Amino acid sequence: MSSGSSDRAADGSPASSDAAPHPRRRWRRVLAWVLGSIGVLFLLAVGGLVVWSQVGVMQAEAGPLADVQNDPGIRFTDTSTAVILEPSGGAGEVGLVYIPGAKVEAAAYAATMTDVVAEDGVTVVITKPWLNLAFFDLRPLSSFTDLVPGVQEWIVGGHSLGGVRACQLAGDADALALFASYCAGDISDSDLPVISIAGSEDGLSTPEKIAEARPLLPDDAVMTEIEGANHAAFGAYGPQAGDNEGSITLPEMRAELAGLLAPLVAALPR
Repeated sequence: MSSGSSDRAADGSPASSDAAPHPRRRWRRVLAWVLGSIGVLFLLAVGGLVVWSQVGVMQAEAGPLADVQNDPGIRFTDTSTAVILEPSGGAGEVGLVYIPGAKVEAAAYAATMTDVVAEDGVTVVITKPWLNLAFFDLRPLSSFTDLVPGVQEWIVGGHSLGGVRACQLAGDADALALFASYCAGDISDSDLPVISIAGSEDGLSTPEKIAEARPLLPDDAVMTEIEGANHAAFGAYGPQAGDNEGSITLPEMRAELAGLLAPLVAALPR
């Protein structure tokens, strides 16, 4: 018959029923906790970014947008991926894929592009970036050029952060147009026609910042400046935090943009 000695330690005290965890198991538990914590933090960060991207989006001003929608010289189409402006007679031979600035509604650029459409005959496709932020939108240029298959030559351009993204897509386009913006990468070896349009009163993409980034563009890039234009003047969405006060009117801005883009449009082969 058993004496029960197996239930006691060598010194006669009761043996512990809880064995110490194996070191390898301990590290597995620690690793699982760390990975779980990282996952939670990642989900919180993503959720926070999504919420932030939807808060404070600068909307198109109702009056100027209504004027575009009612303009007999322009065909206005609002899709899930872009706002499309075409000459009323149909898509022209040249198109512009226009990428908005950060947290600016696509339709906010319709009013400033009307003369480019009506006077220069350019079809303008204003993209709707994912999360309202151009650098999160990984879609290729063809996602937007395919919306208007009749266009033969394509300019890619953008305002502010949208221009930075446009520089990344420039290799798939026939020309590049920067609106109060500049490239973050070096495209100086490209033979692509480039125009950079700054605003003299821009408090965000200042003329000085644009000049500093000038070496990243081809030597023959056309550098221009619109007198009296601030950052927000490139769209019609009201004042913008950090910007200076502008003195140019919307009709003047429309005409300036059309006049500056006209030589670029005319020079494209077609």
